[in-house]
Amino acid sequence: MCEWVRNAMRLLDSDQRRSADTHLYRLDIPGLEAAGIDIYLKDESTHPSGSLKHRLARSLFLHAICSGKVQEGTPVIEASSGSTAVSEAYFARLLGLPFTAVMPASTAGSKIAQIERLGGTCHFVKRSSQVYMAARQLAEEREGHYMDQFTYAESATDWRGNNNIAESIFRQMEKERHATPYAVVMSAGTGGTSATIGRYIRYCGHATRLVVVDPENSVFHDSYQQRDPSLTIEASSRIEGIGRPRVEPSFLPEVIDEMLQVADASSIAAIHWLEQRLGRKAGGSTGTNLWGALTIAERMRHDGHQGSIVTLMCDGGERYLDTYYDVDWIKRQFGSLEQPTTWLNSFL
Repeated sequence: MCEWVRNAMRLLDSDQRRSADTHLYRLDIPGLEAAGIDIYLKDESTHPSGSLKHRLARSLFLHAICSGKVQEGTPVIEASSGSTAVSEAYFARLLGLPFTAVMPASTAGSKIAQIERLGGTCHFVKRSSQVYMAARQLAEEREGHYMDQFTYAESATDWRGNNNIAESIFRQMEKERHATPYAVVMSAGTGGTSATIGRYIRYCGHATRLVVVDPENSVFHDSYQQRDPSLTIEASSRIEGIGRPRVEPSFLPEVIDEMLQVADASSIAAIHWLEQRLGRKAGGSTGTNLWGALTIAERMRHDGHQGSIVTLMCDGGERYLDTYYDVDWIKRQFGSLEQPTTWLNSFL
């Protein structure tokens, strides 16, 4: 093993040791607590690169280096305009590697600025469906490595443990009144996180349901219902970080117990409702997760079941001040959020 690889392993390990585990908040929702139902939110926004994708990016670099695909000076290319690109730029800088994110030209300027601030560069394409081929071609031209989160997300992460998010959730829940969650609710972008959680639940024999939520303009839900992995759509998700126009290789429907589709207006209403409960801004995918968790909680309350539900805050809302937290943008996209907000307030 060369000196660069040994040092890279040390740097990645030291980053993990410096990053204390993320907080697990129990949300104050009186209408559910009285019914014996607790909802928990695992805050992944506190990672050094600001999102759940910090875990994935570290795993992808470990996988690529240990597989001999990334060495000293290897250009790293990824197809991502969101949090994965930001997190991979963070680790590329840590390891002294050049990094390029391939993204649609319509990507928000704040995301581009974050990647560039971390030393990465951005390569633009016209449509989101073009990012895969463009990233692969760019890697070939530069004799670099296409990280390909969509293919390797489910295999790069050690789903048996080793500080993965599933192990962290169940460890943190051990002393709660409903220690084994009735359900874990998670949205799908690559499908890697839901694959890790689903596998871990089965590996440990937990009596926990994995519920995956999907936004509008995403193919995962319909593919799951029809059991057809070949489905595609032309539209792009308005909820950044989740939803895809094709079924990604890392999406494993076999480990999922149920899928729910969440309207985009409901996702946005949920993050504003959450801010009132928690005093924190969150990204749109967190709203999708929370709406799904509350849907499951309402079903449990109706059926007289007690238990806990765990979901994720995938990233902070500071990245979305010009969209999800801009009143005019919301009105242009969705009109009024009164109807979903009224449903959310019913839990109080």
